[in-house]
Formats: sequence, C-alpha cells, structure tokens
Amino acid sequence: MSGTSSPEAVKKLLENMQGDLRGLSLECRKKFPPVKEAAESGIIKVKTISARNTDVLAALKENSSEVVQPFLMGCGTKEPKITQLCLAAIQRLMSHEVVSEAAAGNIINMLWQLMENSLEELKLLQTVLVLLTTNTVVHDEALSKAIVLCFRLHFTKDNITNNTAAATVRQVVTVVFERVVAEDERYKDVIEQPVTVQGNSNRRSVSTLKPCAKDAYMLFQDLCQLVNADAPYWLVGMTEMTRTFGLELLESVLNDFPQVFLQHQEFSFLLKERVCPLVIKLFSPNIKFRQGSSSSSSPAPVEKPYFPICMRLLRVVSVLIKQFYSLLVTECEIFLSLLVKFLDADKPQWLRAVAVESIHRLCVQPQLLRSFCQFYDMKQHSTKVFRDIVNALGSFIQSLFLVPNTGNTSATTNQTGGNTPGGTASAQTNPGILGMGGGATVLPAFEYRGTWIPILNVTVQGSAKATYLEMLDKVEPPTIPEGYAMSVAFHCLLDLVRGITTMIEGELGQAETDGQTMTETTLSPAQSSDQQSVSGQTDKELVSRAVWEEMVNACWCGLLAALSLLLDASTDEAATENILKAELTMAALCGKLGLVTSRDAFITAICKGSLPPHYALTVLNSTTAALSNKTYSIQGQNVQMISPSSESHQQVVAVGQPLALQPQGTVMLTSKNIQCMRTLLNLAHCHGAVLGTSWQLVLATLQHLVWILGLKPGVGGALKPGRAVEGPSTVLTTAVMTDLPVISNILSRLFESSQYLDDVSLHHLINALCSLSLEAMDMAYGNNKEPSLFAVAKLLETGLVNMHRIEILWRPLTGHLLEKVCQHPNSRMREWGAEALTSLIKAGLTFNHDPPLSQNQRLQLLLLNPLKELSNINHPDIRIKQLECVLQILQSQGDSLGPGWPLVLGVMGAIRSDQGESLIRTAFQCLQLVVTDFLPTMPCTCLQIVVEVAGSFGLHNQELNISLTSIGLLWNISDYFFQRGEIIEKELNKEEAVLQKQAEEKGVMLNRPFHPAPPFDCLWLCLYAKLGELCVDPRPAVRKSAGQTLFSTIGAHGTLLQHSTWHTVIWKVLFHLLDRVRESSTTADKEKIESGGGNILIHHSRDTAEKQWAETWVLTLAGVARIFNTRRYLLQPLGDFSKAWDVLLDHIQSAALSKNNEVSLAALKSFQEILQIVSPVRDSEKPDTLPAINVSVPVVVGAMTATSLGRSFMRTDSIGERIGRYNASEPPVITDEIEDLNLWWAAWNTWYRIGSESTKPPITCDKLTFIPSQPFLTALIQIFPALYQHIKTGFSMDDLQKLGVILHGAVSVPISSDASPFILPSYTEAVLTSLQEAVLTALDVLQKAICVGSENMQIMYPAIFDQLLAFVEFSCKPPQYGQLETKHIANAKYNQAEWVALNYVPFAERSLEVVVDLYQKTACHKAVVNEKVLQNVIKTLRIPLSLKYSCPSESTWKLAVSSLLKVLSIGLPVARQHASSGKFDSMWPELANTFEDFLFTKSIPPDNLSIQEFQRNESIDVEVVQLISTEILPYANFIPKEFVGQIMTMLNKGSIHSQSSSFTEAEIDIRMREEFSKICFETLLQFSFSNKVTTPQEGYISRMALSVLLKRSQDVLHRYIEDERLSGKCPLPRQQVTEIIFVLKAVSTLIDSLKKTQPENVDANTWAQVIALYPTLVECISCSSSEVCSALKEALVPFKDFMQPPASKVQNGES
Repeated sequence: MSGTSSPEAVKKLLENMQGDLRGLSLECRKKFPPVKEAAESGIIKVKTISARNTDVLAALKENSSEVVQPFLMGCGTKEPKITQLCLAAIQRLMSHEVVSEAAAGNIINMLWQLMENSLEELKLLQTVLVLLTTNTVVHDEALSKAIVLCFRLHFTKDNITNNTAAATVRQVVTVVFERVVAEDERYKDVIEQPVTVQGNSNRRSVSTLKPCAKDAYMLFQDLCQLVNADAPYWLVGMTEMTRTFGLELLESVLNDFPQVFLQHQEFSFLLKERVCPLVIKLFSPNIKFRQGSSSSSSPAPVEKPYFPICMRLLRVVSVLIKQFYSLLVTECEIFLSLLVKFLDADKPQWLRAVAVESIHRLCVQPQLLRSFCQFYDMKQHSTKVFRDIVNALGSFIQSLFLVPNTGNTSATTNQTGGNTPGGTASAQTNPGILGMGGGATVLPAFEYRGTWIPILNVTVQGSAKATYLEMLDKVEPPTIPEGYAMSVAFHCLLDLVRGITTMIEGELGQAETDGQTMTETTLSPAQSSDQQSVSGQTDKELVSRAVWEEMVNACWCGLLAALSLLLDASTDEAATENILKAELTMAALCGKLGLVTSRDAFITAICKGSLPPHYALTVLNSTTAALSNKTYSIQGQNVQMISPSSESHQQVVAVGQPLALQPQGTVMLTSKNIQCMRTLLNLAHCHGAVLGTSWQLVLATLQHLVWILGLKPGVGGALKPGRAVEGPSTVLTTAVMTDLPVISNILSRLFESSQYLDDVSLHHLINALCSLSLEAMDMAYGNNKEPSLFAVAKLLETGLVNMHRIEILWRPLTGHLLEKVCQHPNSRMREWGAEALTSLIKAGLTFNHDPPLSQNQRLQLLLLNPLKELSNINHPDIRIKQLECVLQILQSQGDSLGPGWPLVLGVMGAIRSDQGESLIRTAFQCLQLVVTDFLPTMPCTCLQIVVEVAGSFGLHNQELNISLTSIGLLWNISDYFFQRGEIIEKELNKEEAVLQKQAEEKGVMLNRPFHPAPPFDCLWLCLYAKLGELCVDPRPAVRKSAGQTLFSTIGAHGTLLQHSTWHTVIWKVLFHLLDRVRESSTTADKEKIESGGGNILIHHSRDTAEKQWAETWVLTLAGVARIFNTRRYLLQPLGDFSKAWDVLLDHIQSAALSKNNEVSLAALKSFQEILQIVSPVRDSEKPDTLPAINVSVPVVVGAMTATSLGRSFMRTDSIGERIGRYNASEPPVITDEIEDLNLWWAAWNTWYRIGSESTKPPITCDKLTFIPSQPFLTALIQIFPALYQHIKTGFSMDDLQKLGVILHGAVSVPISSDASPFILPSYTEAVLTSLQEAVLTALDVLQKAICVGSENMQIMYPAIFDQLLAFVEFSCKPPQYGQLETKHIANAKYNQAEWVALNYVPFAERSLEVVVDLYQKTACHKAVVNEKVLQNVIKTLRIPLSLKYSCPSESTWKLAVSSLLKVLSIGLPVARQHASSGKFDSMWPELANTFEDFLFTKSIPPDNLSIQEFQRNESIDVEVVQLISTEILPYANFIPKEFVGQIMTMLNKGSIHSQSSSFTEAEIDIRMREEFSKICFETLLQFSFSNKVTTPQEGYISRMALSVLLKRSQDVLHRYIEDERLSGKCPLPRQQVTEIIFVLKAVSTLIDSLKKTQPENVDANTWAQVIALYPTLVECISCSSSEVCSALKEALVPFKDFMQPPASKVQNGES
C-alpha cells in the first residue's frame, strides 16, 4: 500500500492520469469527438480533485465513476489503439485502488462487451485479474460476470488466449477464496451464533455467510454443477465448459483452501453433498471396466476409462483424502477402497500406474496414515483401510511378477493364488548358477521366476513426485515403461516404512522423555526408563500407544509379504539394502512396541535372507510356518506370502558346509546373503535391547552363517576365519574374504555392546545363546564331527564384557556351561565349554570389581563355585582344564583367595584314582604349589582340608611317585604345624569360639571330627588319621613310607598335643591302624606277583601281597610299641593304660601267631621292646636314665646282642619339661606295684597264648601248612627268662605245666628244608641250635629259682625232671609234629617244601646231662622221692639202652649207660633207704627190664664195627654186670625177690655164648662176647654157689639156671649133628655154624667155672648133666667145619679131669 499511497506515487498517478486523458483526447479528436470531450472534462475533474482534497486517493475513489467514464467510452470505440490505451489507464487506476464498486461494475460490463466482440482478449484478462486482485470491491453478480468472462475467453479459438484465460481463471478462483480467508481473519474474534443450515441444495445464496464467503460458496457450487454437466446457478452466461478443467479447478481450491471448507459448515456441506457424489459418479467407468473382458459379459457397452478425467479425479481424491478425511469419513473410506481397486491386475496399465502414484502420495504422509488407522482401522465395523492399502501394494507387487495371461479373469486370479502358501516348494533351480557374466553392466532390477522387472529411478526418497498424475496435457493414456509401476510401489513401501517408523519412534522418544521427567520425581533412576509407573503413563500415552500398535499390526503382514518377495527378487545391491533397511526398521519398531509376533516375523525374514535357499533351520521354519499359513484377503482376492524362489541370479561368494546332523553336500552363500547377514548384525547391534526372545532367531542364523563361512572361535570367544576341519573345505571368494574380518569384527562388537543392554535384554541374550548351544549339542551327539561352537564362544564373550554386573548372569551362564556343555560327549564341544567356563572364572577373579572381591566374599565364592562344580564331571579333558585353571588362579591370585580356599582345595581333592595319570599329576602340581607357597596365607581352618587333600593323593593308585611325594607333603605340613603351632592354635581357638557360639544359638551340637579335643589337636589328629589311612594303602611302598612318616611325626611332634589327646591318638589312630593292618594282612592274597610293574624284579621275600603286607604289619607294630615305650610316662597316667596295654598285647599276640615268619618274629621283638619297661621310681628324684633290667640270662633276639635287653634308654624330654607341660598342679601319677604286676601277668598270659598257639601241631598236613620258624621260637623262648623275673612270686605249678607244654612244642617244631643249611650244623657235629639252648636256659632259670625259692616251690622239681626226660627221649624218638612227615636231613632236597627233623641227639644228650646233674643235687628231696623221679629216669634211659645200636647216634646209648650208672650209684642207696615205704617198689621191675634190654639188645651191631670198637662196647656191658654184682646182689635181702630172680635169669642168659630159639632168626652174626659171658658166668656162679645162700629158694634159683643152661647146650648139639649128616657135602648155614661154636665155647667155660667153685656148692645133678654132654660132643667129631673142630677140641680137653677109674658104685644123675 505504502508504495501506491506515498506523495510521490500520488503525484505520479495524477500526472499519468492527466497524460492518459490527454492521449485519449488526441486519439479520439477526429473520429470520436464525444470521447475527446469527456477526456478533457476528465482532466479538469482530476485537477479539481487534486487541488481540493488533501487525501487525493480517497477523493478520486469517491468520484471514480466520473473519472473512469472517459476511458470506458474510449473502450466503446472498439478501436484497438484506443482500447489498449483505455485499458492501460483503467488498470493504473485499479492498481492504485481508486475504483469504487459502481465504477467496477461499469468496467466489468464494458469488458464483457469487448469480450463478446473478441477484442483485446489478453488485455481483458489482464484487466479482470488486476481488478479482482487489487481489492475486494467486486462482489456478487459483478464478480460472477467477471469470472464467466474469463471462462468464456478460455474457450476461444486462439490457443494463447485459451491458456492465458485458463491461468486467469485459476488465479481468479484463488482470489475469491483468498478473500474468504482474509475475511475470516478479520472477523475471527467476533463470536457468532451458528445458524442451522437448511439442507436445500438448490439455494442461490446463503444468508448466513459473509459477502466474500458467499461469493466463494456460489462459485464452488457452480464449479461442481459444471463438472457434473449441470447448469450453473451463479455463473450466468457460461457457454461451454470441460470436465477436465473443472476438476483441475476443484482440485486447486480443495488443495489450497482446506480451512475454508473445514471452518464453514456450508462449505463442508458442499463437499459432502456435491463433490463426493460427483467424484464417485465420475469414477464409475473406471470401476466397472475390466481390461480384456469380452463385451458380451454385460448388456450395456461399458464406458472406457478416460485418462485425463481419471487422472484428475485421482488428484482430487488425493486432496480430499489428505485434507478432509476427518469430515468425509465414509466418503474417504470409499475413495481409498477405489484406489485399492484400481491396482487390480485387470485395470489398464496406466490406471494402475496413476493409482499407485496416488497411493504413493498417501504413503509419504505418515500422520495421514496414522489418522486412517485411527479413523478406520481402529473403529469397529469399519473397513481396515490402512491395512488394505498396505496389502494392496503387496498384492500389486506380487501381481506384477505373476505375468497375467490374456485369457479371462479367472485365469488371472488363479495365477495369483497359484503359489503354495509359504511354500518351500518353489521352483527348484540349480544353485550352481552363478550370477550374470562379469563384464556386462547389470541394470538394477527385480527378478522372480523368470519375470524380470527393471528398477527405475522414479522418485527421491520421502517425496511422492508423480509422473503420470502430472500429465495434465495428455489426452490419450501414455504408455508406461516396464518396471515403472513396480518401482513406484517399491518406493511406496519404503516411504511407508520410513514414515511410520520415524513418526512412531519420534513420538515414543518424546513420550519416554516426558515419562522420565515425570517418574524421576517418584522413582529411583534405576527404575525409570523401562519400568514407568502406571500412574506415569497418561491416558494420552496409552491412546497413542494403542494407535502405534494398531498401525504396526495392520501393516506388518502385508509389508513383510511384499518386502520378502522383493528381497528375494532383488538383484540390485542398493535395492536390497533398502529392503533390508525397511525390514530392520520395522523389526526394531515392533520390538520397541513389544509386538513379538511381528518383530519375530521381520527378523525371520532377514534371517532367511541371510541363509542359502531351503536351508533347514528349524527356528526359522517354525516361525514362518506360523506366518505362511495366513493369507491376506484384499476385497476377496488372496495375497499370499510368496516364499522365496531362490532363482535370483546372485553372485555366489562362498561355498561351505551346512551346519546339520548329516550335511548333504555344500551350500552357497551369495553376496545378498552376506548383505542380509550384515543387516542382521546391524539389527542385533543397534536394537539388541528390543530383541527379547528373537535373539534366538538372530543368533541361530548367525551361528549357521558363521559355520558356513568357516569362522572358528579363538581366544576370548572371538570368531576368526579358520579352515573347516572336515568335509569339502569351505570355498571363499576374494570378495568375501575381505569382508570376513569385518564381519568377525562386527560379530565381536555385537557381543561387546551387550554391556549396554539392560538386565532383562541381557538375560534374553544369554537364554538365546544357551538354547542355541543346546541345539548345537544335540547335533553333536553321537558323532565326533566338529560341532558348532558359536554359542559357547559367544556366551564367553558376553560374560567377559559384562563382568561389571556378572552376578546377574553368572548362574544361567555357568549353569548352562556346567550342566550341558562340559558334560557333552563330543570332545571339542566339551573342551570349549570348559575353556569358556575357566576363562570366565579367571576373568571374574582378576576383574576390578567394585567393591573389590576381598570385601565381597559372596561374589568370590559365587565365581569359584562353578570351578568346584566341574568336579562332578568325569571327562578327563574337562578336569585337566579345570586343574589348569586352578593352577593359574593359584599363580595369579593365590594370596588373595581367602574364603575361596575350601573350594579350590576341593577341586584338587575331587580327583579320583580312575581319572588318569596326567589329571592326577596336574592336580598334584597344584597341591604342591599350595603346600610350598600358600599355607601361611590361607585361613587356618583350611589347613585340615589341605591335609585331607594331600592324603587323598596318597591314596591315588595311578602313579606311585605322586603317592610317595604326597606323603612327603604331609610331613612338610606337619612341620609347618609344628613351627607355627602357636599362631595356628590361637586362630583356630578363635574360630572355634565363634562356631561354638553359633551352634549354641541354633541349639545344636558342634560337630567336627575328634570333637572334644581342642581344635589344634584335632588338626594333628586329622593328619595322623590321614597317614593312618595311607598305612593301609594297597601298595607296599606307600604303606612303608606312610608308616615311617606317621611314627616319625608322632615321635617328633607328639609333645605338642594336650595330654588328654593322647587317649585319642592311642585308641583312634594307633589301635585303629593296627586293627586295619591286621585285618588286611590276614586276608591278603598269597598269589605270587611276578614283577613290580615294568621290569622291576621283586625279591622273593616280597613276591606276594601277603608278604608285602607282612612288612607293613611289622613296621606298624614296631612303631606302636616304640611309642608305648618312649611315651610310657605320658600314657600311664591316662587311666585306661592297662586296657591299652591289653589291646597292644593282643595285637602282638595276633601278629606273633600270624602265619608269617617275618611278622611273628617282629611281633616278638616288639614284645621284648615293651617288656624292657620297669616300674617307675617312687619319689621325685627319678634318675634321668632308668635302671637297667637285671637279667642274668643272656637273651639273643635275632641279631640283637646280649646287652640289648639290659640297655637303658634316654627319655626324650626331661622331667622338668614334662611337669611344666602338664601344669605343675597335678604331679605325674605314679602307678603302684600291683597294677604293674597286672601288666606283667597280662604279658605272661599273652606269652603263653602265643607259645601254645604257635607250637600246637597242625591238624592236617599238606604243602601249605605253616610251621613257625626257628628264630621265632628262639625269640619266644628267650622272652621267658626276662618275663619270669617279674612273675616268679606268683608262678604256680599250673604255669609251669603251661610252660612245659610250650617248651616241648617249640622243640618239636621241624625246620623247612630251605632254611636248614643256615640253622643246622652239619649232621655229624653235635651242636645245639639256639632254640634248644634257649629251652634249656629257660629250665635252668626255673631250676635255679626253685633252688633258692621257698619250700612250696620245690614241688616243681619233678615237673622239671619230667620235662627234661621228655627231651631225653628225643634222642631215640624225635618228637612228632602233628601228622607232619619229616625227612632225615640227608634225604631232604634243598628248596623243596619239605620239613627236616632237627638233630635232637645233642639236645637230648645235653638234657640227660642236666638230668643227671640235677638228680645228683636233688636225689634226696622229698618231692623227688615221692614223685618217683628215679623210676622215670630209668624208664626214660631204658629207651636208648634197649635200642643200643639202633640208636640214631652211638653216643646216645653210651651216654645213657654212663648216666644210668651215675644215677643208680646215687639213687640205689636212696631206694634201699626207703625200701620199707614202698615208694620204690615199682622201680625194680623197670630196672630189671632196662638191664635185660640193654645187655641182650635186639639191635645188631653195624657191619663196619671194628674189633677194638666191639671190645670197647663189650667192656661197657661188663661194667653193667659189675655194677649188678657190687651194688645190687650183695644187698639182695633189701631187694624184692622177683627182681633178684630176674637178675639171675639174665646172668644165666649172658653166660651162654649162644642163641637159643629165643633169639630171632634175623639177628645174625653176633660176635662172641667172651668177656661178657665170662663175667656173667662168674657172677652167676659166684652168687649161685656162694656159701652165703641163706634160703633154699636162692639156691634153687641158681641150680635151675644151670640145669636150663646145660639142657639148651645138649639140644643145640643134637640138632647140629643131625643137620650135618643130612647136608652131605654142602656146608651148613653160617649162622648155625656160629651157634654151635658158641655152645662149645659155653661148655668149656662152664666146666672151667665149675672147677673153680667150692665143690660143696655144686649139685651132683649138675655134674651128671655135664658128663652127659660128652657122648654128644664126641659125635660132633665127624663135622667138616674147621672152626667147629677147633672149638670142639677146646670143649673136649676139660673132660680129661673126669677120666677116673670107675668107682665101685656110681650114682646116676637124672638125665
């Protein structure tokens, strides 16, 4: 305005006006005078106005009619020049707004005339435009006239005019509506009462509207009328009109002035009542038309769709929908449905193209789409418009691929639905076809089942720049290039997705920030972002969330169907990228909104795209199965999820193996697969938080891709390209090779970014990985192929990056690895499980937690727990990993394990023997490290566990060295306890107090091993108990080492124990150990062990398990005995010492009686060791050395010297120390003598039991019979003297008998042949074995004790004699040992299991000497007399004497004779002395028999006996006879008669050098005992014919003897003669010759003797008998033997003394 109203402008206007008027007058001067005049008067008028008025313009406007008049007249001239001038002038006036309403009307009328005359048409238009645009004076009819004028100019013949007019019309229409807008603006503050509108569609004016609005209303109404080909109401004077133009005008009004329609009910009414029906009516040809349908199908010919109208209609519809859907709910629903219909395959191509363009216009307006959703889809009973649009696009795209055939409609539909729903049965193609040839530049295109559709670059992203909707000048339908519709539809989809997601995500973000600001006031920040309180979610938000969800729910199916199809068909990387991006954004959006199904569907699509076609992956297939069975119906037409065809000619970039149970061949990955994979990674990376359960899909797919590409996990779980292990190796092109590191990197980053996920999402991720891992494991069952380690590796990676919040995922993570992966049969799978678990544990321990682990014990134990749990798995490879982990933890964190120690130690302790050597070795390495480095750093309460674990390694039987070393460790541990005793004790006591308190609070007993003992002692006891267990290990070396260690430890450190604890040591440790060793030893196997493993030879003394156990038994018993010995002062005050003593004795006994020489002998050594104890001195001045035991008898034990029993032993600690240790308040208890005696008697009873059992002969005899060894028996017997010293006071007869049995038994035991060379002297030497020595020594000790003992002890003499005599008998009758057959040493074969009888002769002879010796001392003792000792001696001697030459040793009988003579010389006087008492009555017959047996022995002297020998033996016989003649016969009156008779008979017998029939035939060749015969005769005769004969009876005996003698001689001679005669020339048997010689000699001796005797002593009868022999002798002369002859000569010579002259009367003797 200012431009036209400034003074300069006004001045210029006035000048111009005057100039114009002047010009006009000039032009009209000639032709048109009236005009000229008017012009001139006008000049004056102007001047006047300008002169009079200050406001020139207002004045001009007032008078405008007059001012304008000249110009109007000028126009009336119809002269072009004038007209132009006038019009220019008028325009100038208008532009300065100095035209009044009336003037304006005049001007319009004038213009109308010009128009009708077709003058200055362009100028006219210009003028109208200026008139209407500069101000608002033109109204109503004038306005309508002006508008009609323009319309009419539009339809002239001149093109330029037409176009200009069209433009003017458009502008004018716009002006009209702009006026309404301005008017509304002016009146906006005035509130008016709305007036109800009458529904009269024909009204010409609308009373309620303001002027401008009314004009606009009328104009719009008439435009509708015109388009509808009806007469206008207001635009009077219209002659013609085109629909296309009308539609364009309608569109522009609707598009530019929506507010007018929305604000004024009247206009809204027009829209509803006029515009919409009109549009629908005009659309009808398009709706009804079907391309290719035959005309016969409907009776009336169908009007063909007309491109210009149709296209304009669509534009109108677009505007209506965009601007007025809120007003025209139902109508828009119809329009949209129509739009959808136009996409049908049976519509013309151009129609489909423009329809798609229209839809594209809608798709770029997300807010609009949102409104559709709100106004249609979300209302009940309404068409789901939004869904239909999306589905229609999908269906449209699908139809473009399914090229329709030109047949009838049904065929087309069939084509659409011909594909199996979601079918995988799509056309198979050879996957080997590589993409198109390398050189050709490939057009971007879609290709599907042979249909190839190029992708055209149709529009810029996000704007719907239409091509065909803009073709307003075209009348004929254009030809649509191939691919155009597809490209637009494709962009529709992309823009749709982009729009929706951007909008919703924006609003979501906004809502969240609002929500957060709201909730932060009420909630802690931790809960804010996700867990908004319900109160925080306003209604508005709930409403908008419902809309978002509905939008997504409505569109996702269609979108997915279309996008999947396009993805499959796309051959262009950019297009693929766009599709994938759309799928990705949709997936993310669904995830954010929590729409699981749709989210999973989109993710599945991307996953499927990543994998080769038809790849069998159950997760995906199950998801798609759910989707593919839905078909989406769009107005009765099916849309199906078309499954990928896999025909796209993509470049194959990789060939690999499928991850399946039975991989069938190989699969190929195309570049598109890789592209999809990257999208998938991108999705997981950026939207991990909303993936939730679809992590499963994503990870499963990635796992398969990783597998096909051959990526293998490396350290920390990152995947690196690696070669495939089996099958045809993976083939990768260089293209993909460069991509791999990137992919692997993204993969790692994906899991690294898990640290930014919230806890819930993280759990989803972990769960997904776990279930993936489960699948991989199922697949790896039952075969040892390379498994997929993707899941395990990624679990590890996720764990490592989330260390800062490890607690929340530790349990599921480690639980899965432990229970599933580590126990898997596939070794590679297991190995990785263990690798992952141990890496996590190590990382967890080294991670810098807040608070640090040292202050967070719970976390530390949580981290270490899985390490312990691994122990439940038996696979050695897992355990190796576990132990390596422990070792590393120890090396890096050993000092700070604290409360984690029990777990770590538990791991080492859990290794079992059957788990392989390497495992045990590794575990042991850990233990060694602990013992050497970490004992001081661990809590003292763990020391016990260390002991347990070290002990358990000792028990492992895989590797002997480990067991032995572990025993060494136990020793080191004990040393550590010893050195740090005080510290440990203090700490343990503190801990104990705490535990005690806790226990009391809970009201339970404190329960720990060895409870009442103080905790430090318990620690020792546990150590002892462990060593004790090792002492009964099956392996001898371990037992030996453990035993030595146990006893050394108790010896070295036992003083640390409390006094009361010793009780436990004795009973729970030592005796318990002894029991177990005893049991094992007695049940040990006797099978021979060939070698000690490898090529170690085993000594024969250890070649059975039994022998090896024997060694253990020996060691243990000795150890215990030594402790009893050295710690006696500690043990005796314990209260039940005597009980312990008994138990110990019992053990010694069972060991001594074990069937093993080594054990039994050692048991006796232990017995001796404990018997070296003497009772303590009474008072406190105890000497530092105990007095030696006073034993007079040297005792030899094995190789021990005689002094050993007497040695004194040093105490290990002084009394002062001892008393200090057990508080001075209670002085050491001194046991009294009585208790001590009890101990000794207990020992005696044990000794007796050992003796009686060990010497008892076996019942059955075979090769395996056990017979105690000589050293054992010797040691046993040697114990007795020492023992006896202590018990002699109470030693009774019973005890003596017991002793006797044992001594006898011991001596009877034979020796095994293989030991004999070492024990026995050569047989010829008369030497005693040490056992025999010991036996005699024992008896000697007893005898000496009896000697000095009391009277009542002396009754034991006879028993001792009995014992000794029993031994004497051994000389002739070696004792039988049960049924055992023994051999003579000469016949025994060395090294066969035979038993050799000892040479008992020396022993028996020594015993005999002792007997004689003892008898000499004790012959007069009452007991000896009463118990018939002499008789027993004689009876015993009778045995060797009667055997004589048959004695095993010649010395025996000689010694027996001499002993007999000695004994008798002492005993006979005693016997005579007691003759009257009858105590010796039974002795005499015995003695007689003994003489008889000896002198007339039945044994034959050996052949090799020399004459001198024989004579010496004869002289012994003579000695005996002399004894008879000196000691017995002279005292005949004190001696029983029978005895004397027997002696006589015997002498008689001796006097004959003959063998009568009383001699057996077998005894041949007895040398003549002439001397003996002589002495017999002499004695006989001396006593027969002695004058001292007191009784007739005695004489009778002598005479009887003689007569018998002679009679026998006679018989022998007779028989000889007879035989001699019969034998003829044959010599007689030697024996008979000998006999006869004997007899002849006896006769000569007899005669000799008779001559010497006093004659009165000889009976006449005797002489007669002698003489009667003569004739018989004479008869013998004829014999042939010279020996007989010479004897005969000797016999006949004495007869000369009988040659006397006959007396007168000879008295004949009886013959």
